[in-house]
Amino acid sequence: MPSPCRLRPDRTAPADLGIAIVGSSALEPIAAEAARLATRLAGRGHRVWTAEVPRRDAADGTPVPDDAPVLPGADLVIVLGGDGTILHTARWMAYHQVPVLGVNLGTLGFLADHPREEIDAAITDIEAGRFRLVDHMLFECQVLRGGTTVCRELGMNDVSVLAGPPFSMIEIRLHVDGEFATTYRGDGLIVSTPVGSTAYNLSAGGPIVRKDLDAFIFTPLNPHALTNRPVVDSAERTYDLFVPRPNAGSACVVDGRMMMALMEGDCVAVRRATPRFTLVETSHHGYYRTLRDKLHWGGGFQPTGPQTTRGGPSTC
Repeated sequence: MPSPCRLRPDRTAPADLGIAIVGSSALEPIAAEAARLATRLAGRGHRVWTAEVPRRDAADGTPVPDDAPVLPGADLVIVLGGDGTILHTARWMAYHQVPVLGVNLGTLGFLADHPREEIDAAITDIEAGRFRLVDHMLFECQVLRGGTTVCRELGMNDVSVLAGPPFSMIEIRLHVDGEFATTYRGDGLIVSTPVGSTAYNLSAGGPIVRKDLDAFIFTPLNPHALTNRPVVDSAERTYDLFVPRPNAGSACVVDGRMMMALMEGDCVAVRRATPRFTLVETSHHGYYRTLRDKLHWGGGFQPTGPQTTRGGPSTC
């Protein structure tokens, strides 16, 4: 059995934390930053190693590993890159998740929201226990064909059933806890987690849902019926999607990656996964600040009056 993570909020961290620095070594700035950071962390007494996150362009039916951790002995994973690298890291760790500090060396950085120049300050906060561990829901997606699972994926953002070529409308029948709920007719359907609500779901007109809630968001793509609107439902339930007459190019996509093409009679089953992805937030970063800074929530308007401070109401 792997040793439990020793990272705890409001408690001074052990002097010899096991820290894995992961990213893509194919990108020179990331490799250079990983080497610099590893030297600094080792100088502070921590056990440090670097790893490259493996990437797959398409699912090949290989089962999600659930027997052994890919980062044994790690108390903290520092991900260098962008949100895509964090998604790959979450899938890679699979059923043995380790708290992640995301450092943005990419573009948007909604999950990887610590800029490069804040890394040292963030590490100091973590060592002093000035941080929060925020859990994010993961999901399992299975494609069943004739009652047999032919593909299984662990995801964090969303699973989409897409009409595909020849780009004619398809029907998607939703069953909740085994009971028929509704039929979507259009270009497809996005089933998103709260952390994925600011990704493809948001672009398609779906709502933003606070990322630490346990829920699924159902957002139809170009629905034919005016009554088809985004719906938020509990992650306690089970969801099955059936496409009775898929197009030749209809497919199931998980976190932006092709999972597999769909055939008549396939069932796409979506469930909340047992493991949870854990993100480290320091005192300098919070959910609403990220919405304002990364998504320009509020259109850039900044109030001039007294501000609400973390942990209590504003003072006048």
